[in-house]
Amino acid sequence: MADEVKNYITPGGYRRLQEELARLWKVERPSLVTTVAWAAGNGDRSENGDYIYGKRKLREIDRRLRYLSKSLERAVVVDNSGTAHERVRFGATVTIVYETGDEREVTIVGVDELDSGDARVSWRSPLAKALLTARAGDTVTLRAPRGPERLEIVAVRYDDLC
Repeated sequence: MADEVKNYITPGGYRRLQEELARLWKVERPSLVTTVAWAAGNGDRSENGDYIYGKRKLREIDRRLRYLSKSLERAVVVDNSGTAHERVRFGATVTIVYETGDEREVTIVGVDELDSGDARVSWRSPLAKALLTARAGDTVTLRAPRGPERLEIVAVRYDDLC
């Protein structure tokens, strides 16, 4: 493969992926295999809901296991917590103010660490790309779908991202 993109991740994110992999492999998958084997022994598999659902769920778990294994294999753990960088780097929590006056705090993390909220952004996102290497007090331009936006960086800090 030609020049794979780095999979930067925080130590806490790496640990969470490892825990999910272990839980799927040692707890959920063996339990499901037992259920599918029991359902297969009941006869006609074409109308056996336990068997059909179990096999589908087993495929989903196996797909997730492959994804987690590959992600962990490619992971580059970056720990900037507790450092005093002036510039925005991976793992930074940045307070920004939009032109409209709205204030927002974002943490730059790996692609596998995003949550359903908007507090964590991928280091590959347009917002993170605009912020990286800037300093508190700088104004950067975010290339957003609705047009360029100017953001002021108010503060940069490096928390322990557990």
